[in-house]
Amino acid sequence: MPSQKKPKFAVLRSVESFSNPRPSIKKRMGDGKALRKVVSIAEQGIYTPPKHRIDPISILENQAKTRIESLIPIRYERMLQSPFAFYRGGAAIMAQDLASQPYTNITVQLCGDMHVSNFGLFGTTEHRLVFGINDFDETLPGSWEWDMKRLVTSAVIACESNGGDKALSKKLAFRICAEYQKRLAQYAKMPYLDLAQEFIGEADVRKNFSKEHQKKIDVYFNQTKGQGNVQVLQKLTTLVGKDRKIINKPPLIEHFKKNAFGHPLSSLIDKALLNYSSTLLADRKILFERYVLKDFARKVVGVGSVGTNCMVLYFEGDSANDPLFLQYKEAQKSVLSPYLGESIYRDMGLRVVAGQRLLQGAPDIFLNYGSMQFDVDKSQGFYLRQLRDMKGGIEIGPGGISLKNFADYSKLFGWALALGHARSGDAAELAGYCGQDKEFSEAMYSFARSYAKQNERDFELFRKAVKSGRLKVAKTK
Repeated sequence: MPSQKKPKFAVLRSVESFSNPRPSIKKRMGDGKALRKVVSIAEQGIYTPPKHRIDPISILENQAKTRIESLIPIRYERMLQSPFAFYRGGAAIMAQDLASQPYTNITVQLCGDMHVSNFGLFGTTEHRLVFGINDFDETLPGSWEWDMKRLVTSAVIACESNGGDKALSKKLAFRICAEYQKRLAQYAKMPYLDLAQEFIGEADVRKNFSKEHQKKIDVYFNQTKGQGNVQVLQKLTTLVGKDRKIINKPPLIEHFKKNAFGHPLSSLIDKALLNYSSTLLADRKILFERYVLKDFARKVVGVGSVGTNCMVLYFEGDSANDPLFLQYKEAQKSVLSPYLGESIYRDMGLRVVAGQRLLQGAPDIFLNYGSMQFDVDKSQGFYLRQLRDMKGGIEIGPGGISLKNFADYSKLFGWALALGHARSGDAAELAGYCGQDKEFSEAMYSFARSYAKQNERDFELFRKAVKSGRLKVAKTK
């Protein structure tokens, strides 16, 4: 196994070095291909557990120490639903395993928690509907394999957790990998400005599906376009006297006067919004400051995020007909940082926002970071984004993507990941290493197959910890 150096982005060029040309595309592709002699494609397919692997239950318990104690049972209840739900909540568990595997050190901006439910539709700043990665809480620079292996493994686990067989899960894995290879080869030769402006649009998505399913896709598009602030107003609020307030739905949506540390929330949020506003670009700062905060409430979201401080903030412009809903999400250290090193950003909200902008390329107009200051030496990093402005997530199973259509979506997953990695890393070097043959797909599927078994073992340990009472689980409604 090669030495595992912590990936870092190159420092900014000096003024003199801008006149020095980059190595050619051919040279960089050749460098990538040469890395196969350091870490072969076949080696990528082997999963070897760490010699001193930390108990997965201990990892979850350590994470719980930095989260809101009353919400941890909800997190565990959600993880208990299936091996895939457990996998979704176990990014920190897999991080230690990925750290012990061979990797090429071709650095990209990692999503950090790459799985099949972390994709979806979203609106660009021009309100153009596009498809891409939509969760960046664990983002950090690192070697591309970390994302790729977690994504392919997630497809295998999600498929089989929902009744699919091994033949289908292999098909999903191969489609993800083949599309990743295909798009990297394309992006390796694309002018940088064109790559920066490249998105997976509605027409691109529709081409992946049969005419029969395209009608369902069009319904999905229209539903997503209808997810605006006015629609959220109708679903999330109610009139209380003359004012609109967010509807309480304990324990998932609740109003609190104080935070978990006993500090008054109203004044903290006021100062946090001033901090957030101070770093906005001038045009967005002027727009944001036209809105007035009317209400806020804690809202439990996702699986892996449960227990961190997440809130919905409700603003109004000149009237209730001009609502704005922002999602506040606490940003903690990435689960990858123990293995890849600390972020170059001291503010964890900035880490998330910077990573999203690198990977996604078309972030929300209000996406930005800030800090909530509790005491002189205690603060909480966070980021804000619009709650549901043209956003549509991807769910696998009942009420979401059927197994029948999973294979078509899987190509989009590989495409979106390739685009994110090409934006933030060297597509030519990556394309040179990954190549275009099926050996790459075989290796990634082999790793996924082995790691799915590791996930099954960990899930069983998790179930036993719940049954024994070591982990407390919320009652399922």
